[in-house]
Amino acid sequence: MYGFFLYLTLFGFCYCVQESWRRPKGIDSRVRRKFKGVTLMPNVGYGSDKKTRHYLPNGFKKFVVHNSADLELLMMHNRTYCAEIAHNVSTKKRKAIVERASQLDIVVTNRLARLRSQEDE
Repeated sequence: MYGFFLYLTLFGFCYCVQESWRRPKGIDSRVRRKFKGVTLMPNVGYGSDKKTRHYLPNGFKKFVVHNSADLELLMMHNRTYCAEIAHNVSTKKRKAIVERASQLDIVVTNRLARLRSQEDE
């Protein structure tokens, strides 16, 4: 029972800053004046660890690929970086990129994007 009330008191109190966050500048703003119990403002100390910064949950860093020639750059770094196919790559080139990535043993994060919908039709 106490856990539910604790959840209610912390509802909406998240520790991540949205992309559209702006610094409060109002003269009466409780957030700007750093009152207790209000939203925290971002500071230098909230950054992620340098060793794990830019890592995805799967343990790789992301590298955006536009064609199959870009995969050659990842050939020696396929344990650190994974490929992500750019959004403006056509279906024909996507198939070629995914096929070449499997040959080079490179992980592709969005390997099924745009391929599933085309095969269903």
